[in-house]
Amino acid sequence: MTTSSILRSEGNKRSALKQSFSWWCFANRGLDADTLLHAAREIGYEGVDLIDEALWPKVIEHGLKIVAVCGHNSIEDGMNRRENSKRIEAEVRANLAKAEQWKIPLLICFSGNRQGTHSGIDATAEVLNRLAPVAANAGVTLAIELLNSKVDHANYECDHTAWGVEVCRRVNSPSVKLLYDIYHMQVMEGDVIRTIQNHSAEFAHYHTAGNPGRGQPDERQELNYPAIYQAIAATNYRGYIGHEFLPTGDVRAALSQAFADCQQMP
Repeated sequence: MTTSSILRSEGNKRSALKQSFSWWCFANRGLDADTLLHAAREIGYEGVDLIDEALWPKVIEHGLKIVAVCGHNSIEDGMNRRENSKRIEAEVRANLAKAEQWKIPLLICFSGNRQGTHSGIDATAEVLNRLAPVAANAGVTLAIELLNSKVDHANYECDHTAWGVEVCRRVNSPSVKLLYDIYHMQVMEGDVIRTIQNHSAEFAHYHTAGNPGRGQPDERQELNYPAIYQAIAATNYRGYIGHEFLPTGDVRAALSQAFADCQQMP
């Protein structure tokens, strides 16, 4: 092997992306929990997102990691309302203790829906400023999820990258970042690769799905995932790519194809 080929091989190893899958998309589609977790591990997945707490022991038994779970309730009734802050702080603190115990690196947080024309960015930053030191002590990142308000989550406030980035700027803590959901942000704003290049420092986690329809991230829809994966790898990202699409056929085949596509970057 030549020196150049060795360097290329080492570069490929460094750029390999860890992969997880969102439980709610693939569960209850013909495979029981043990079979699904075993299949994912056999394919090469390292973790699972958003899995029920009752199944956490099974995740560990199958050699997988619990990557991300919800930090509080709910998507609609979130951090952007000050009347929610006491409840949300209590929920996040309780879930941070669980995350530390189970070595879960991410808790997903939600802005909540808009209140008319009033911006909830101040309230969101305030509650996260209070929680950031607690998260840092637990070794956990609070990741605000970017969701689309056009198709799936009407009136959700953190529906553009700029809004989430501004919250992160105000909190200014490595323990508060964003979950950049590629599907949702394609619906709202597009320009995915440039956004990744410009704001990767604020992105703690990624979710994938095709658009339109939230299907398999492949060549049949408008997102060019091989190029997106390459852009993420170029940022020296060390987190997980979480597949959060809705399979239309065999679950194992869908998971296997997504995993292989993410590995085969140009």
